[in-house]
Amino acid sequence: MPRFTPGELKVMRLLWEHGEMKPAELQGRFPEPIKNPALRSYLTILVEKGHVTRKKVGKAYVYRAATRPRSALRTMLDELVDAYCGGSARALVMNLIRSEKLSAEELLELKRLADEEGDSSTSNRGGPR
Repeated sequence: MPRFTPGELKVMRLLWEHGEMKPAELQGRFPEPIKNPALRSYLTILVEKGHVTRKKVGKAYVYRAATRPRSALRTMLDELVDAYCGGSARALVMNLIRSEKLSAEELLELKRLADEEGDSSTSNRGGPR
């Protein structure tokens, strides 16, 4: 899946949040002023990349996200892990934890989530670790 440019990502976020939209609706909700040709360029590229579909409704096109946010995030995380963490998701998580200066409460929440994940892995295998 090709990565998004910053402008493409802004369009995708709007489509993920609001669903199907006409270009004028996208332009009205865009986070900063954008000219119609620039927006249409983003839409054309996103359609070509397969991230967005369009259908004609009357005289106008309506655009819809074809790529799910979770799928886009997964792809970006995979690229990040490969490029900066030697393919180690653990290294990414450890770097995030260290750089974010998490509070004791946040660290406990992470531990709770990790413990839950460990418990579900054990139950999925049908035996103790």
